[in-house]
Amino acid sequence: MTSTVSQSSIDEAAASLSLPSRAFIDGRYLSPGQGAVHANLNPATGQPFGEIEFYGAREVDLAVQAARRAFNGGAWSRCAPEQRKEVLLRLAALVREHALELAVMESMDSGKPIKDCLHEIGTEVPNFFQWYGELTDKLFGKVVPTGEGTTALIVNEPIGVVGAVVPWNFPLLMATWKLAPALAAGCSVILKPAEQTPLSALRLAELATMAGLPDGVLNVIPGLGPKVGEPIGRHPGIDAVSFTGSNEVGALFLMYSAQSNMKPVGLEMGGKSPLIVLEDAAISEDLIEQAINAAFWNGGQNCSANMRQIVHQSRKAEFLDKILARVAGLRVGDPLDLTTEIGPMVSQEQRRRVLGYIAQGRADGARILAGGDADDRSGFFVRPTVFDEMRPEMSIAREEIFGPVLGVFGVKSVEEGLSLATDTNYGLHASVFTSDIDRALMFAKRLPCGTVSINGFSEGDVKTPFGGYRRSGSLARDKGVEALLQYTQVKTVWIRARPVMS
Repeated sequence: MTSTVSQSSIDEAAASLSLPSRAFIDGRYLSPGQGAVHANLNPATGQPFGEIEFYGAREVDLAVQAARRAFNGGAWSRCAPEQRKEVLLRLAALVREHALELAVMESMDSGKPIKDCLHEIGTEVPNFFQWYGELTDKLFGKVVPTGEGTTALIVNEPIGVVGAVVPWNFPLLMATWKLAPALAAGCSVILKPAEQTPLSALRLAELATMAGLPDGVLNVIPGLGPKVGEPIGRHPGIDAVSFTGSNEVGALFLMYSAQSNMKPVGLEMGGKSPLIVLEDAAISEDLIEQAINAAFWNGGQNCSANMRQIVHQSRKAEFLDKILARVAGLRVGDPLDLTTEIGPMVSQEQRRRVLGYIAQGRADGARILAGGDADDRSGFFVRPTVFDEMRPEMSIAREEIFGPVLGVFGVKSVEEGLSLATDTNYGLHASVFTSDIDRALMFAKRLPCGTVSINGFSEGDVKTPFGGYRRSGSLARDKGVEALLQYTQVKTVWIRARPVMS
């Protein structure tokens, strides 16, 4: 979509934007004054550009009541799958129709470059609703082999009311990763967007109602984690929770489940993902572009960011020379500018966190080759930073930074590269560059992570499941058929035939 949008149309949309400001429950926005008013801060300027009401346990309970009433009523949960498909396809069309509005809203709310928002919201988000909509009437149960006197069926049913809690780095896309399969399965959903970036999800709920989604099936509640996230995790009327975010908060959701109704909790959490360049890989422009994107896409605010870049010693000098040349040309600036490649951090707090890690890396002895400080413009900017001479025990090599930081290790063998790549508590993603297919397959099998990308940086697409090993997640997955199945329960129906009289 980016190629069809002009800078002037972006500027016009920003000037005329109408911002949602209240929770969306039971098919409508709440009346004003029921929540605490907070400022929407533009990360590019640090200045407010609107106001949003934050809520608490009372509104969570209202949403659960609406969601349960909708689910038990059956207008969505028990309707023909073709009906759900029609609504989700209409929603996909409405997202495409309003993509510019949603993209500008999200760019201003999160600091994401507008070209990324246009692609994600104009292409990926509607594709997800369309794909899962098309999937609703193509999932079949099973008939179990039995003796003549019995018939056994295995069927999938919607799990019920789902709580979905999503992060701020891909606000609408991450929401869609959960909403599209949950709605396709027939569930009702209570969505908590990140407190930093609630706007696009609130507008999406309104579009979903326009598409024909019954009242109460989708509810969106902005607010702080302890005020909204914890009540979602503890509420006995919620049947399952899907969470994307930090390890610390993921552990809390497991605790909330254990202390309430033992609801299943799907977790997609952090990463410290490696990018591995073997000695037989050509240090081409494409490889460098992939390495830059792996570390700096979305300002490094990406759970699968390949910040740990492990390069064979014989290729390291050439690799670093080309990386530094490309970093020097990265365009950091106004996220609403179509030429911007890296915008600000989402908040002042996140900016301080990233700068703290950079300072700690310097203090621990890693050598900064580029960046290493805050940008001098207003807003929450950090210069793209490149570290050399990292050691595995350093905090910048072990902990998730979530900022525009790339660190390089030199290794002398395939075995050393594999050992270093697996020396982490996480297991979300890895990229491997090699011209040897046998080595590529060996790394793909030996790397303990949810996605391995060969000769490129990719998280896959809507058809492929996404999630992690180790501390990067639970058995649950976003995307693919696997995501839809996690919002269902498996039921066995055992039918014993009555004897037939001759």
